[in-house]
Amino acid sequence: MRLGLALGYWGRGPNPAHLELARTAEELGYHSVWTAEAWGSDAFTPLTWIAAHTSRIRLGTAVAQMAARTPTATAMHALTLDHLSGGRMMLGLGLSGPQVVEGWYGRPFPSSPLTATREYVDVIRQVLRREGPVELDGRFHAHPYAGPDGTGLGKPLKAITHPLRPGIPVLLGAEGPKNIAQTTRIADGWLPLYWSPTRTGVYEASLAELREGFLIAPMVRAHVCDDIAEGLLPVKAMLGFYIGGMGHAARNFHADLMARMGYEDAARRIQELFLTGRREEAVLAVPDAFADEISLVGPRQRIAERLELWRKGPVTDLLVTSPDPLTLRTLAELNS
Repeated sequence: MRLGLALGYWGRGPNPAHLELARTAEELGYHSVWTAEAWGSDAFTPLTWIAAHTSRIRLGTAVAQMAARTPTATAMHALTLDHLSGGRMMLGLGLSGPQVVEGWYGRPFPSSPLTATREYVDVIRQVLRREGPVELDGRFHAHPYAGPDGTGLGKPLKAITHPLRPGIPVLLGAEGPKNIAQTTRIADGWLPLYWSPTRTGVYEASLAELREGFLIAPMVRAHVCDDIAEGLLPVKAMLGFYIGGMGHAARNFHADLMARMGYEDAARRIQELFLTGRREEAVLAVPDAFADEISLVGPRQRIAERLELWRKGPVTDLLVTSPDPLTLRTLAELNS
């Protein structure tokens, strides 16, 4: 099981510690570093900055949002950064949800998310393979565009730039059972949002067609500390925001996932509190047990014992979220 560093997306502004954390991770032998985007900073620009200041560590987006760019634009980002970094790019994509797609990007959330995702990946693969002009008789991502408001003058085009690697790994952030199952068929890897090494059965049916070499790279918040309850507070804050605020009350994929993992009553309570403005109560309503099983928090020995649980399952890459160099070093030592 390889280690990666997940930096996430910016808050109010750029985090001045991120570049040094990436350099530290590279020195410690971490395999990859990952950036993200929501409705603020983008994923590719910070990753390019990190690429310019590192030499070996792989560079991934976890995730770049599909609604933010056409699939050809995303493929251009990936092939450009792959060239500039000497072949270190890993492209992680996510569909997001209706609240963000329609509220921030001003686009309709696809009526068939699986079809939209499949077409998006298809176009990216065509661009990167560069075997011919990009052509797809698609429902959501037709190339050339053939809609009633078009000119009819579009023609199939092939990328001017030759990709450094036609097989840049494509990973998908998927949460629903059908979406995860499709991911195992069309992508090179899966980026789970929550992963519990004691509840892998939740995903058993979706992962039934797992291929050799397929990557499973969940994010895990980690913190070496003596006070476990205090160490779990940032995990609970993250969960309170995602489960309570990252989606509509009637359609929140994160809350649905928590429910499938055995915490349905807690998930609905968190949503109710968050959406009525009681955010602190929403965070406190996150069960310690749930926060604990999807993270690595506590003294070194406790983390060592729990890390073994992650290694026993199908996880290939553990993407660590931590602002603490000591925690990054401890995990590198324990995983060596």
